[in-house]
Order: sequence, then structure tokens, then C-alpha cells
Amino acid sequence: MRKNRKLTDLRNIGKKIAGRLNEVGLSSEDDLRMVGAVAAHQMIKLEYPNETLPVCYYLYSFEGALCDKHWNEIGEERKQRLKAEIEQNENNEGVTE
Repeated sequence: MRKNRKLTDLRNIGKKIAGRLNEVGLSSEDDLRMVGAVAAHQMIKLEYPNETLPVCYYLYSFEGALCDKHWNEIGEERKQRLKAEIEQNENNEGVTE
């Protein structure tokens, strides 16, 4: 059985990133896993709208944490898919049904 680790026990997640995740309601590995890397990135982006969030520092770090890999080891194809998800979600913001 997989242990639900603290955020700072995950790869790529230091105190600053863990603090930001806590501020948006994510406090454990299970919380991060439940929402995923893209949603976690977007939650922080909404919380800090005036800051530039480097994708490698947040998006790729979250994905790497969930895969237990350094963010630079997740592969270019996966990085491109993650960035495409972010862009698609941003393009869909404001679109109402």
C-alpha cells in the first residue's frame, strides 16, 4: 500500500512550493494526485495572478513529484502535453455553455 506522503517528502517539492500548495488547499501527496499537475498549477496561478509561474518550477515539478522523477526527466513529449493542457484550459476560460 502506498503511503500518503507530506508534500515536502516528494521529489521537486521544497518548502516554498509546498507552502503555495497548502495555500490552495493541497497538503499531501494524495491531494496533489487527486487534482493532478495541471490543476495544481492553475490553482496557484489563480492565487497569484500577478506573478509569472515558470512551468519548470511548478507544472513540471508537480508532474515529476507524482511520477517520482526529477522534473527534467519527465520527457519532452509529456512536457508538451502538459503545456498544451494548460493552454487549452486557458483558452476555455471565460467560455460559457
